[in-house]
Amino acid sequence: MAGVTAATSHRRRSRGGAVHGSWGIAPTALLLLGAIYCLFPVFWVFIAATKSPGELFSTSTLAFGTGFLDNVEQLFAYRDGVFWLWAGNTLLYAGGGALLSTAVSAISGYALAKYRFPGRNVIFNILIGGILVPAVVLAIPQYLLFSKFGLADTYWAVLLPQILHPYSIYLARIYASAAIPDSLLEAGRIDGAGEGRLMARVAMPLMVPGMVTIFLFQFVAIWNNFLLPFIMLGDDGKFPLTVGLYTLLMAGANQPALYNLILTGAFLSIVPLIALFLTMQRYWRTDLSSGAVK
Repeated sequence: MAGVTAATSHRRRSRGGAVHGSWGIAPTALLLLGAIYCLFPVFWVFIAATKSPGELFSTSTLAFGTGFLDNVEQLFAYRDGVFWLWAGNTLLYAGGGALLSTAVSAISGYALAKYRFPGRNVIFNILIGGILVPAVVLAIPQYLLFSKFGLADTYWAVLLPQILHPYSIYLARIYASAAIPDSLLEAGRIDGAGEGRLMARVAMPLMVPGMVTIFLFQFVAIWNNFLLPFIMLGDDGKFPLTVGLYTLLMAGANQPALYNLILTGAFLSIVPLIALFLTMQRYWRTDLSSGAVK
């Protein structure tokens, strides 16, 4: 009797483990489907960039071509290397804007998280409201404002609107609240450290993972931004890659040979983002408290 009971219990456990295992595969399958959905366009662009003008519309969609190096050479030579100018502009907008936005967001988030002052909650609620406002709604008013001050069609017209980003300040505030112990700040004040030194030597090192996240979000958002520079800029010498490749696409309606350059440029514009993510992954560390205490 005892043997029968044990065997029944074993079968139930086996059946339950099998059901649990089948359900455990579901999240992994969903993640794989999401990865394929996101990465397939990148893979397609890479394949299309390898094709020569004759192969682009005559070969299979997923068949590799033989003209990648020729496409790169022609792209770099197009209009005396205007692609490099667009790439430099994009790096200036994305790198400079992300750095400034990260600094402003980190300082603002730290102040909102660790200081008590009148109007603090009102400011934070306004920031939350700012997150809900789509950027497209602000583009035209920003253009009119910058035009009034003579800043339209300048680098500042693209850089300045990116510096103050409500969502980044919100992230910095949440991260500072969780990552910076009040006791650590109090210990620093007891030791005679001023508020500026506490922020620079204690708070900012603890916020590095959050700041890296904010920087990456902003860098990618500005790198891929099309609408703001499209509205603000009229000189193609100041265009970023998004707007520059768009002008190539418009010209491609009359010159089909440019489609290869557009696809090659689109693929090359993705490479720096991939390299940035792979390089900065090591900064995503959660436990930096010991370094700050030391």
